[in-house]
Formats: sequence, structure tokens, C-alpha cells
Amino acid sequence: MNIEVKNISKSYDDLKVIIDFNMCFSSNRIHCFFGPSGCGKTTLANILTGVISADSGHVIGKNNKKISYIFQEDRLLPWATVKENILFVLDSFHNKSEAQLLADKYLSMVDLLKFKNHYPHQLSGGMKQRVSIARAFAYGGEILVMDEPFKGLHLGLKKNLMDYIIDNWNHESSFLFFITHDIDEAIYMADDIYIFNGPPLKLKRRVTIDTSREDRRNNKKLETYKKIILEDN
Repeated sequence: MNIEVKNISKSYDDLKVIIDFNMCFSSNRIHCFFGPSGCGKTTLANILTGVISADSGHVIGKNNKKISYIFQEDRLLPWATVKENILFVLDSFHNKSEAQLLADKYLSMVDLLKFKNHYPHQLSGGMKQRVSIARAFAYGGEILVMDEPFKGLHLGLKKNLMDYIIDNWNHESSFLFFITHDIDEAIYMADDIYIFNGPPLKLKRRVTIDTSREDRRNNKKLETYKKIILEDN
């Protein structure tokens, strides 16, 4: 199963961000969009998911797939507690007792269960981002987009979250798009890294990471991939 963008273009006033761009993404893989700020990575992801529309061209294969999105900003409901923010995406799909248990499960995942009755203004930026990650996983979805999801998180927690996402993401007929400027995050998480520049958005190189997850967790062979990617930057 694939998602394909065909001949898409997108401009903002006189800035041509994407011009006649084509690309195909297969399911069951983690696709990383890597490149400098402003090159068009987020615009491409937003068109893929329907957050914004292309000026021209088509996205094929997305159909009515359920989409979870972790934005660069947390986008939490400020009037709701941490747990209520999670329950907001669960209540429509689960009965009350199931939703309560699932909310606690996902807050435990990001090590925030003890803050479940706090409000967003009582949290640090990194904590709010962790709530956003928990909410996206609670919502589920056949397409998961993560736009710089680990910014502001310390290394230990970042690796724990990356491991959880890799281990618990539903791979069957689903897609994960991951946007980052961090080369170590890209190599640790991705199956395929797309190195972009722009605008307008251009694919410089695709790097497929074929090192096992266990070897990545033990930092084996990662420097080899880092050198490959740095050659293009």
C-alpha cells in the first residue's frame, strides 16, 4: 500500500515552496523528512495529510485514513487538565471506564501520570510536548505525522519515547512521517531518510537505514549513516 504525491505545487504569495513535486511512500515504514528549516518539509507533510491543500496536483492513496498529528507547538486545550486533554480524543471511541484506563496508560508512557490533574500552563514546554505525543497515540490513526516532536526533551527521555513509538506504532498498513533537523533522531528512528533542500522543495538523496533496531539502540553503525547524510549538507 502506497501514498503518492503527483505533480503537487504550493506557493505562499511570491514564495514557491513546492513546484511540480512527485514522490511515493510505502506503508509499514518510518519516513523521515530531513533538511534545513524553511525548505518545505512541513508543507509537504501538511499536504500529504490534508491539513492544507496543494495549489495543484494530487495525493493518491490517503483516502479517508484516520490521521494523528504531533505539531511543533503543543496545541493542548488550555482549559482542560492533562488527563482531560487525552480523554478528549478517547471519549468518542471508548466507554468511560475504558477511556479512563487508556488515558492513564498513555500518560504513563510519557512519564506524566502524576501530573494528570495539572493544566497546560502549569507544565514546562517539554512536558506539554509529551502530553501531545500521548494524545496522538491515544487517538490512533493509520497515518501518524510527527513534526519535531522531541524538541526540548532531555536525551534519556527522548530515547525512551523514540523506543516506545517504534515498538508500539501499529505498522500494519499504516504510515509514519517524521520531520526533524536532528540527524541522530533521524538515524535512530527512520527506515528511510529523505534529505531535502529548498525552497522550492527538492529531494537531494534518499538514505535507507538497514541496521537492526537492536544495533541502533547499542549505537552500532550509526556513525556510518551520519557521514553519508552529512556529505549532502
